[in-house]
Amino acid sequence: MHRRDYIKTITLGSILPIALGCKDSLISGNYSKGPGKVRFKSNWHQWDDMKWAGPEYWGNTLQDWMISKGRLVCDITNKNRNIHLLTLQNPNGNAALKMDVSIQLMHTDISKANSGCIGFRIGAKGPFDDYRSAAVFGKGIDIGLTPQGQLKVGDQFYQSDLAETPKAFNIYVSTKAKDDLNQYVAVKIEDIASGNMLFEQDNIVVPNEDLKGNIALLADIDIKGKVLQNRPSVAFEDWIIESDNLYQNKDHIFGPICFAQYTLNKNTLKLTGQFSPIETIKDHSIEVAFQHNGTWKSMLKTKLKHEGRAVNFKFDNWNYNYDVPYRISVKIPLKNEIIEYQYDGTIAKEPLDQDNLKAAVFSCNFHFGFPDADIHESVSKLNPDVIMFLGDQFYEGTGGFGAKFQGDYDKMCLDYLRKWMMFGWSYREIFRHKPCAIIPDDHDVYHGNIWGEEGKLADTSNGFGASAQDSGGYKMPPEWVNMVQFTQTSHLPDPYDATPVKNNIGVYYTHWNYGGISFAILEDRKFKSAPEHILPKEAEVNNGWIMADNFDIKKYKHLDAELLGERQELFLENWIEDWSNGAQMKAVLSQTNFATVATLPEGAKTGAVIPKLYIPELGEYIKGDRPTVDMDSNGWPAKKRDKAIEIIRKGFAFHIAGDQHLGSFIQYGKDEFGDSGYAFAGPALNNIWPRRFWPPVDSSNHTYDNPAYTGNHIDGFGNKMTVEAVANPHNMHKEPKVLHNRAVGYGIVTFNKKDRTIKTDCYQRFADPLAEGAQYPGWPQVISQEANYSRKAKAYLPEIKVNGIANPVIQIKNEKTGVLVYTLRMLNNIFKPKIFDDAVTYTVKVGEPDKNLWQETKSVKVDGNELVFNF
Repeated sequence: MHRRDYIKTITLGSILPIALGCKDSLISGNYSKGPGKVRFKSNWHQWDDMKWAGPEYWGNTLQDWMISKGRLVCDITNKNRNIHLLTLQNPNGNAALKMDVSIQLMHTDISKANSGCIGFRIGAKGPFDDYRSAAVFGKGIDIGLTPQGQLKVGDQFYQSDLAETPKAFNIYVSTKAKDDLNQYVAVKIEDIASGNMLFEQDNIVVPNEDLKGNIALLADIDIKGKVLQNRPSVAFEDWIIESDNLYQNKDHIFGPICFAQYTLNKNTLKLTGQFSPIETIKDHSIEVAFQHNGTWKSMLKTKLKHEGRAVNFKFDNWNYNYDVPYRISVKIPLKNEIIEYQYDGTIAKEPLDQDNLKAAVFSCNFHFGFPDADIHESVSKLNPDVIMFLGDQFYEGTGGFGAKFQGDYDKMCLDYLRKWMMFGWSYREIFRHKPCAIIPDDHDVYHGNIWGEEGKLADTSNGFGASAQDSGGYKMPPEWVNMVQFTQTSHLPDPYDATPVKNNIGVYYTHWNYGGISFAILEDRKFKSAPEHILPKEAEVNNGWIMADNFDIKKYKHLDAELLGERQELFLENWIEDWSNGAQMKAVLSQTNFATVATLPEGAKTGAVIPKLYIPELGEYIKGDRPTVDMDSNGWPAKKRDKAIEIIRKGFAFHIAGDQHLGSFIQYGKDEFGDSGYAFAGPALNNIWPRRFWPPVDSSNHTYDNPAYTGNHIDGFGNKMTVEAVANPHNMHKEPKVLHNRAVGYGIVTFNKKDRTIKTDCYQRFADPLAEGAQYPGWPQVISQEANYSRKAKAYLPEIKVNGIANPVIQIKNEKTGVLVYTLRMLNNIFKPKIFDDAVTYTVKVGEPDKNLWQETKSVKVDGNELVFNF
């Protein structure tokens, strides 16, 4: 092997193109580098065999394309398989060009296909004017041979003398201007072995408009039967494109380092880099480095081994009080050179000295707005300190082509990876320079609903739909679930208790302490009981819904069913008492909230009707709805829901969640309305399931800005909740409706450590967040830290004064029961504790956990004297 003695370095763009001009824009054509003279030639022959086409390309689908023996192979025989060149575009459609490629058939029965086209797709355009939208969803002019040997150009077919597609042929396509609006297209087919011209057709008129967009290779073969489909179809090599007027942007490459995410927790940094499938490249080398005082220092080197194509780095003793640039790099030896790809980001200085810590909250991300360039543009104006993606980073159908539930294991991993890579392609700039919490939800593991039952295996004998989900557990293989969790959560702080659940499925619930805020990160699906195993048969459970007409689930609150599971309940009990590392306030992060803030039309038994429900006008109130009994929500099981909020309120913890596809701000009630903490469920980024909340109330004075649905409510499971704000879908009379009418957006939660307040903002996706009216009605919401345990006091203990420690931690314990009443860090050095039983005595403990300084006084009564603690 002869390699050059230098390394070519490619830095993977630090800033994705963002939308300009229109505030509603989702696009970023980014065709700035052109028009110009271009000569492109593929170099697959320089790469080792791998399950990836290379950084210049996007394959549909990822698992269907690989480099083998110097050729690009489509490893399936199926419809609409295509591979887009990311670095060249024809944005105006008027560029004259020449291109050719060599094609070898690998499937001997392609002639049995009903239809198809093998060759090129040009003028590929997606829903939005962006090369990424075109790469994933692009439709264009297909030019090539059908399985029966006809020439196909768009919708036109040209009869040839070929009885079938040749076994090996070159296809040449050229365009030239006919007039200002149209191009002439010429196509030639050449036999590779003999060099003989097999067929040619010229002067095919195609409008410039149809030629605008991406350029791709195509293996579109509609053949029936899995045996025939699960075979390689064609191989491409020597793809050449020449033009004097194409637009070229080499920054458009994606991979081999796709994105990275990190957290910093108690001086421990965990950083995960997501890679393309390069693990089979011999002698590749991955490295992470940090820059201090202008000098880069390499810290760790490794190779790619994990089936999720991710690498996790962990660094203890991270004590830097300034921003530290990081760089993940990979050196890839080709046959003619070594290329180093670099991905740069920043480990932000922990904002301990800031009064505010601002968290951006995202969830529920389908592909309706892909590549979602507007989100980064908007969120960057708000400059959050931490980023939170709280589940459903994608859906089974993200990117088209559905989900691969079975078959070759690695293809199942690559199927997941394509969707995960699309997530990173959209949002990596949001968390490139900020710490980020990511937790998977049901759709991330290919479930519509999931009741994990502590890691059991679901019964998929009747397929992968509702019956499998109702059986409880995971539909996908345990090692696949672990792969998903590694890619999404390996950068989180180490689990509180890393013991796997059943079938060796790992856990990630943990304590993240950052910037003076203590976060409990939960898994509110993994331990949850399946309703079918808890409720009596007469409930007729289907996909977590009750199908029986007269079954009242409120009568079954006493049944034992798990929500968080004993392990996470124990974790929360310990977490609320842990105020170390200067923690000032606490918050719980989980997939969904502990109430069911949703209604459905009377008579609708399941949520299947939701995507087709009527969308009201602004100011209109929907009548005839009732509270839902969707057991995918954490309003069920109500008994353990009560226990969860009872624990977290003892730490005055706020709750942040996603999943609901409906932004809401509520206060939990256990025994009485308003006796517990507050919860914010953020709106969906791209809403595939536009839930709504239209409870049966007097709506005579309802307006959009002063909605009638706020106030005290009982959800479908009998849980008390006080609704302060809801972001219901409304008809905004804008296109695309699937985005504008479904109440999409994101949240910002600001923890003010100085005043001990929590401010929640809920932004409309297409509004300038700095402009008036950018938020959904009812926001912003501001509460005090102590409002997260709003239970009414029966009495108060004597006033407590602490000298010698600023803002000490206080704990109040009931001596009769031995149970902690609550604990928090005091706002100042004077505190008068409320209590809920005036007939018992209490132990009062105060101190500073970071210095291990504690004092306590026992047998404290309501009528006692002032307590003074001197340190």
